[in-house]
Amino acid sequence: MDIEKILKELTTEEKASLCSGHDFWHTKAVERLGIPSVMMCDGPHGLRKQKGEGDHLGINESIETVCYPSASALASSFDRDVLSELGTALGKECQAEQVGMLLGPGVNIKRSPLCGRNFEYFSEDPYLSGELAASYVSSLQKQGVSACVKHFAANNQETRRMSGSSEVDERTLHEIYLPAFETVVKKGKTRSVMCAYNALNGVFASENQFLLTDVLREKWNYQGMVVTDWGAVKDRVKGLLAGLDLEMPGGPGVQDRKIVEAVKNGDLKEEVLDKAVRNILTMVRDSMDNQKADAVVDREQCADLSALLAEKCAVLLKNQGVLPISKEKKVAFIGEFAKTPRYQGAGSSHIHVAHAVGACEAAAGLGIEVTFAQGYRICEDDDTKQLREEAVKAAREAETAVIFAGLPDSYESEGGDRENLAMPENQNLLISAVAEAQPNTVVVLHGGSCMELPWIEQVAAVLCVHLGGHQVGRASVRLLYGEANPGGKLAETWPLKLEDNPSYLNFPGEEGVVQYREGIFVGYRYYDKKKMDVLFPFGYGLSYTDFRYEELKLDKCRMEDTEELTVSCRITNTGRYPGSEAVQLYVQDAGCKAIRPVRELKGFEKVALEPGESREVFFTLDKRAFASYDIGLHDWYVESGTFFIEVGASSRDIRLSGEVKVTGTLEKPVYYTKQSTVGELMKTDRGRAFIEQMMNRGQDGGGEAAKAENVKNMGEGSDKIVESMMMEMPLQSIVTFGRMTEGQPDDLLRMLNADFKGRDDETNRKV
Repeated sequence: MDIEKILKELTTEEKASLCSGHDFWHTKAVERLGIPSVMMCDGPHGLRKQKGEGDHLGINESIETVCYPSASALASSFDRDVLSELGTALGKECQAEQVGMLLGPGVNIKRSPLCGRNFEYFSEDPYLSGELAASYVSSLQKQGVSACVKHFAANNQETRRMSGSSEVDERTLHEIYLPAFETVVKKGKTRSVMCAYNALNGVFASENQFLLTDVLREKWNYQGMVVTDWGAVKDRVKGLLAGLDLEMPGGPGVQDRKIVEAVKNGDLKEEVLDKAVRNILTMVRDSMDNQKADAVVDREQCADLSALLAEKCAVLLKNQGVLPISKEKKVAFIGEFAKTPRYQGAGSSHIHVAHAVGACEAAAGLGIEVTFAQGYRICEDDDTKQLREEAVKAAREAETAVIFAGLPDSYESEGGDRENLAMPENQNLLISAVAEAQPNTVVVLHGGSCMELPWIEQVAAVLCVHLGGHQVGRASVRLLYGEANPGGKLAETWPLKLEDNPSYLNFPGEEGVVQYREGIFVGYRYYDKKKMDVLFPFGYGLSYTDFRYEELKLDKCRMEDTEELTVSCRITNTGRYPGSEAVQLYVQDAGCKAIRPVRELKGFEKVALEPGESREVFFTLDKRAFASYDIGLHDWYVESGTFFIEVGASSRDIRLSGEVKVTGTLEKPVYYTKQSTVGELMKTDRGRAFIEQMMNRGQDGGGEAAKAENVKNMGEGSDKIVESMMMEMPLQSIVTFGRMTEGQPDDLLRMLNADFKGRDDETNRKV
């Protein structure tokens, strides 16, 4: 396809037409110029392709296929290879089904555990989200299928998601809510980005030039297509001007006519329209060029992969020696989820499967005999006393009781946020009653986000299988009986109670406006800074085996921020079982003047080891690992100083620590006014020299005698009081106190601000 030739032959009306969909799932074709239609489908933890011609609501039944673990589960693998395997499998299936673009992954940050769509998002941490998503996108696109990372940006709740505004300050936006998208653009090379429904700081994402052009295209050098979330367009012409290309789904043509009218009356330059059409045609061409006509899919093999990935994502939250279970033990499986597991979230990512495998079925398939008691009803949150009594009886008669519990579909879904972190009360009552009757009680948790566990001290073990795909029962049984070893780590902090969450007072906002007042302190960044107790920290997860961390090495002890630091350590499996460990590297700024988290994840590696086996694990850190975002520079800035390199098993389980002195090579310019303080002036050599000279003149040789007089007049510690007052004193006040003449501040400011030519207004504050 010769795109430039086609652009010259397209009419304005045809160009406008190409900027919206043919129907709910297809781009428009222009047959006379050989432009085909391309199909896109929902994902990313399975292919949701509608049967036959796509309807205009996108609600028709979809084909039967494979449901993989959701993003919240996948992130807990802490394993890039897991995401790569998934991307490859889905890419092959898309090829077999002639799907050119798979919508996803979703990399929005889990700002609040109440977001109803958290099961579709990876983590509260932008580094983990970005790295995993980039691995998925890269492998999917190697199969010739375009990824579409979403929802750009600050789309962190379902309440008023189509009309609300996320109010986020510049630093928070760049440190928390944009980096995962940046990684997928730069490292994953995503071919498509989906803009969000919501507004960012009052401007809707679909017409937000800052997001779609200034950041995405100019700052990150993105060359791909931008598509709306379905129905996200507010003003089509403003969208094109801002950098939006394709509107989905298709409509009655009203928007097309608006584009044509804007071109004709001069409100929209045709070259702007051409740019959007060029991006759309590039996506269409890539899809056609990469089509594999002979592609087939083995869904039985895909189901096996789904089970394997579910095993790798599961997190062992507690184990007092009851797991793994011996196959010779008499075991009772309790709970409706044991037969009909909750394995995926509701909404646009809902996958149609032929049959979901529950734990009871999986145990029978492996020749493991278990008894079953229902215990509760999923559809009811009442006191099902009779079912509970039957479950208690079954637990007493067994040697181990395994309760399958968690969040029902109605508790978390696209389109609505959760009201609290509670599980259904009938399940809580059941778990407490069974645990009282049977000390060897295990709970297997199903759900897309964190929960309150009021019975945690009563049970012997807890295994979180998240929303593990339609083979989750099979994975659960293998994990319970030790045929697989859980090696997942939590990708989000589980607080003790909802009120502990940093967004609690500002979620979901008022009248469609939500203030992100917690700033950069999201998830573990907040809990660790506050030294708050949590139920389970970020990065936490147990294993049936043990790992020893040792031999931390840094390839240099001093470096400039233009250099890279190589870090390594040795991990040894010291236990009896084969297992995998997610080794996490955090960076802590030891003396930064800016307000920063205690530590931030900047590296992770998953290592699988046999008993007694050791392996050296390597990490590479660049400037961004040490930098914070500076709003004066509008860029990343490394403040020279000492940084601690911490390696551990969670954000609160640091096993090894070293330090490196990093010199920042970017000098941050400072602009001073008469309201700048003495302390601020002391940050430059010229300012420091002047202040020290002035202070020496002011002492008039008083020395120790002057200090003694201060103590007499103001009490002990007066020297520190005087020094503190002086450091906080504005330059203008020095004149008032007689330490400078009226004209001296102007002369000093001209000297200090020599680098800011043309900026002499006193309203400018320090950058």
